[in-house]
Formats: sequence, structure tokens, C-alpha cells
Amino acid sequence: MSCENGGDSDAAQSGVLVVITNLPDRAAAEKLAATLVESRLAACVNILAPCRSVYRWKDAIQHDEEHPMLVKTTVERYPALESAIRAGHPYELPEIIAVPVSAGLPAYLDWVRDETREPRQ
Repeated sequence: MSCENGGDSDAAQSGVLVVITNLPDRAAAEKLAATLVESRLAACVNILAPCRSVYRWKDAIQHDEEHPMLVKTTVERYPALESAIRAGHPYELPEIIAVPVSAGLPAYLDWVRDETREPRQ
């Protein structure tokens, strides 16, 4: 994917991703969200209301409360974002799923790209 074409909403052109992850508590979610935005790896992070997750882990069915996060970033920043999530996440195997944005308000997509540009040194 390339993000060369400004406000184009075509997935192959937008270069914008929504990354989904879950944290075990609000404090951990707030801390990770702040880190991602401060480091310009994310333009915006939505911390959603807690949900109940049911999953199998190490041969046992788990029922846990989690705080879903929607992280807006770009394809170019994804590798660094993934590393930062892994480094700041308390789970041994965190859920990190990147979903390409196929359409969106062009000005918003531009804003995501602008806010996640690597800082000039």
C-alpha cells in the first residue's frame, strides 16, 4: 500500500489502518494509548467500554473483561506501532489486528497521515 495520493479513499491509496487490540484494564489502555499518540505512531486511539472476551488459552477456556482499543495509523508506521504495542502490552500474546481503511473522509485520512509522520530530526 502506498499513501502517496493525498485524499484518495481507495484502500490501495489511503495507506490508513485501524489496528485493534485489547488491554486487561483501563489504566493499561490509557497508558498505551498515550504512548502511541505521543510517539506519533497513532493519530488517535479510541478506548472502548469494557467487554467480555471468551477464548481458549493454554487448554483452558478463559472469561475475561477487556478494554478494546481502535488505533488509527498508517501502513508505513505499522511495524513500529506493532513493536510499541508488544513492548507496552502485559499479555504474552496480545491481539494485534490491522484492518485496511478502504474508504473514509479524505480530510480525516489526510489528518491521520499528517499526525503519524515520523518527526524530523
